[in-house]
Amino acid sequence: MFSKSKINEPGPKAEDTAAKPAVSDAPRSTEFKPTAPKAKPPASVLSSDLHITGNIKTTGDIQVEGTIEGDIRAHLLTVGESATIKGEIVADDVVINGRIVGRVRGLKVRLTATARVEGDIIHKTIAIESGAHFEGSVQRADDPLATGKGRAAPAPAAAAEPTAG
Repeated sequence: MFSKSKINEPGPKAEDTAAKPAVSDAPRSTEFKPTAPKAKPPASVLSSDLHITGNIKTTGDIQVEGTIEGDIRAHLLTVGESATIKGEIVADDVVINGRIVGRVRGLKVRLTATARVEGDIIHKTIAIESGAHFEGSVQRADDPLATGKGRAAPAPAAAAEPTAG
C-alpha cells in the first residue's frame, strides 16, 4: 500500500543530475532574450485642464483633451470631444472628436460625429461620420505628410497670365 517515492530519497540520482542541467539550461538561455524594449509605449494624454501654447512633436501617440495653440506632429493623434487645437496637424493617423482650426495632414483621417474642423484636410484615406461639421477643402495625396505649405503657389501664376494678355 505504501512505497518509497523519490521525494523521500536523500538526494537525486547521479544520472538525473547530469541530464537535468543540460536540458533546462539550454532553453532558459534562449527564453530570456529582452523583448520588452521593443514594446510600444502608451499614448501621452494631455488632460482637459491643460492649455499649451507652442508646438508639439513626437514619434509616439498623443491623446488631446485640452487646448493647444500650435502645431502638432505625431504618429497617432486622437482629439477628444472637449479638445480644441488651433494649428497644423501632421500625423500618420488622426481621429478627430473635438475642434480643429487649421490644416490637417494625415495618411488616415477620421472625423467622428462630434468633430468640428475649420481648415483644409490633405489625406490618403478619409472617413467623415454623419453629424461631423467640416468647413474647408479636402485633397487626396499619395504622401500627405510630405506636402509643403506652399502647394497653392501655381494657382496665382495661372491667374496672372490671363490678366496680362
